[in-house]
Amino acid sequence: MATVPPKRKEIYKYEAPWTLYAANWSQRPDRRFRLAVGSFLEEYNNKVQVISLDESAQELKASSMFDHPYPCTKIMWIPDNKGIFPDLLATSGDYLRVWRAGEPDTRLECLLNNNKNSDFCAPLTSFDWNEVDPNLIGTSSIDTTCTIWGLETGQVLGRCNLVSGHVKTQLIAHDKEVYDIAFSRAGGGRDMFASVGADGSVRMFDLRHLEHSTIIYEDPQHHPLLRLCWNKQDPNYLATMAMDGMDVIILDVRVPCTPVARLSNHRACVNGIAWAPHSSCHICTAGDDHQALIWDIQQMPRAIEDPILAYTAEGEINQVQWSSSQPDWIAICYNRCVEILRV
Repeated sequence: MATVPPKRKEIYKYEAPWTLYAANWSQRPDRRFRLAVGSFLEEYNNKVQVISLDESAQELKASSMFDHPYPCTKIMWIPDNKGIFPDLLATSGDYLRVWRAGEPDTRLECLLNNNKNSDFCAPLTSFDWNEVDPNLIGTSSIDTTCTIWGLETGQVLGRCNLVSGHVKTQLIAHDKEVYDIAFSRAGGGRDMFASVGADGSVRMFDLRHLEHSTIIYEDPQHHPLLRLCWNKQDPNYLATMAMDGMDVIILDVRVPCTPVARLSNHRACVNGIAWAPHSSCHICTAGDDHQALIWDIQQMPRAIEDPILAYTAEGEINQVQWSSSQPDWIAICYNRCVEILRV
């Protein structure tokens, strides 16, 4: 008699040995329920764990763990939904590092350092891995710059694919620290990106015309903007949020400097934003009020009063990630826990 696989639960919870911050879903089709999570310890020695769903035991388990200097400011798996590239993930902190995932051993493939002539390194606040061309990674730094890296994945030599990288361009993006960077899907999806920073502006760049940038939005009080996130289906829309702010601002690049919507149901500061991978009108926000809220924004520019779904966690949510390979699953991090929720 055929064995029936156990029915999936609606929520899976994994508790790590330390507070978690960075997290990201793997996009490979053969690694569906897999995430990487990074510790947040205020010391040099930090960790990254790869966790995956053990289908038979119906629980999340760590399949690999490796050391990381300082907490990761961001983790991303290579955007490879066909499984044709090496199984890589990248982390930002003091430098950009690219790792090859393995069980149990994940190993460092390359460390990308832009300050070759200096012992000083300006920490990286974030990065983005280009979905159209996974050989491009953009980083943002507290030194006011963004750097676009070109990755080369060499031929297999023995058992190691050699990954290396070079600086394609570095530009002064803002007047103060840059806190986030994200490639846009507009215009072919390869050349356009935006950044936000401590000067309170959202700026848009085109790798083909780096001599000028476009200011899409400026915070009226010049509060630092911490995150930006492009709509996955409609490249005209992006979301951003200010430091210690309780609102998420939706912008339309065709109408610069005027928010098309303001999502303001959180009762404490917002820490994370994730657009739905499969729908242009759904977005998830999460914050210190323990809430993860999903919004339907299709009635813009009419005001969006309330979210359509709300989930309350057992702690302040500092990270939210919506799985692109399984759009009905969202991951959140709070305290030492990561939970994946079916939506």
